[in-house]
Amino acid sequence: MFSRKTAVIWILIAFITFSGILVGRWGLMGYVNADEQSHYTQIKTFAESLSLVKKNYVEEVEEKELVYGAIKGMLNSLDPHSSFMPPESFKEMQIDTKGEFGGLGIQIGIKDKMLTIIAPIEDTPAEKAGVHAGDVIIKINGESTKDLSLQEAVSKLRGPKGSKVTITIIREGLEKPLDIAMIRDIIVIKSIKSRVIDERIGYVKLTQFQERSADDLLKALKELSEKNINALILDLRNNPGGLLKGAVDVTSQFLPSGKLVVYIKGRNGDKQNFDTVNGHKYYDYPMVVLVNGGSASASEIVAGALQDWGKAVVLGTQTFGKGSVQTVIPLSDGSALRLTTARYYTPKGRSIQTTGITPDIVVKLDTKDGKTHPVYREKDLEKHLRNDVSKEGEDKEDENKPGEDNDIKDKELIEVPVKISDEEDNQLQRAVDLLKGLRILKELPKAG
Repeated sequence: MFSRKTAVIWILIAFITFSGILVGRWGLMGYVNADEQSHYTQIKTFAESLSLVKKNYVEEVEEKELVYGAIKGMLNSLDPHSSFMPPESFKEMQIDTKGEFGGLGIQIGIKDKMLTIIAPIEDTPAEKAGVHAGDVIIKINGESTKDLSLQEAVSKLRGPKGSKVTITIIREGLEKPLDIAMIRDIIVIKSIKSRVIDERIGYVKLTQFQERSADDLLKALKELSEKNINALILDLRNNPGGLLKGAVDVTSQFLPSGKLVVYIKGRNGDKQNFDTVNGHKYYDYPMVVLVNGGSASASEIVAGALQDWGKAVVLGTQTFGKGSVQTVIPLSDGSALRLTTARYYTPKGRSIQTTGITPDIVVKLDTKDGKTHPVYREKDLEKHLRNDVSKEGEDKEDENKPGEDNDIKDKELIEVPVKISDEEDNQLQRAVDLLKGLRILKELPKAG
């Protein structure tokens, strides 16, 4: 027997379908065109399927779970950054942007439909347990991760401080899956770390764009300026991005007010600009921005804007290439859609999607053991959006740039966070040398 709700749905569908037939046959004032008629037909198919599953499936199923599953499948058929968030996942996302939560401390992604670790976060349970970038999580607490969405995986991995979670991973070089048990802790993502290096050069590491990142950066810059620095290095390596507003506010620390940081265009082609806004004096130091393949989204916005305006030299390796905007749309039951609604572009009109930001000076990180872990770029993700400005990165392999190792066989292997000293960090040292060279040139006496 149909439920009362199902009966109402069918009455509505019957009315809509009948109305469509009348319009199609007699053209009653054009109320329903062919596209709308097709839309109603698809809704009818969905309602039929929902009713048949509820009535005939071997076990009783909750209608809410069926509807959620259908929405999830719909969003999964789009690009890799669109997703459906049940109420619990939506709450987790809101917590994430604030920079503090109970969990393990790992960045994860979906590669070849498998839950893959992008990188462990420094000084967290995951790092202490020996989790590696590139590890594939096949189970969480004994349950398979097959067909698990990214948000669902995050929900399973997070939890109260002191609670236990076991992940089962497969790793290149291991003969069989490995169980790793960890105790969750409060993960505080410190988005800003700063210090003075080489006496007069300020160094700021920005790990993620959160709600308070711009304020924390401003505080760090004030402290560095009080130490009489005369140059600055902004390290965006392995920064996965975050809030668009955070990217604009961070860029505003280094450019005058009213300068274009990024613009976005949606399906209808309307353009929306995001300019710098300063309530204070911006910091006008000679500047180097460090990037790599783990620099994505908001990181690429900042690097691209500073590069386009000639404010900073970008140094490192090609960035990730995520040039799409996701809008979070809350739904009435507490769930939400994370929907890709636009592409973003640098001030000079470059689309970052799939191509990323090309450094002015390409320097590959030389790790102590000479090894790198596989971390994939936007163009490697299934169903990614294509670059609507340039085909670079889609139709051909990245060409080696001057300074790169021409013997690298796998161009998709990029560096991930590794604990190395300043002396071993050749990218950082190249940035220091560049800034010292600029200072020396300025201080040279002019020829008489």
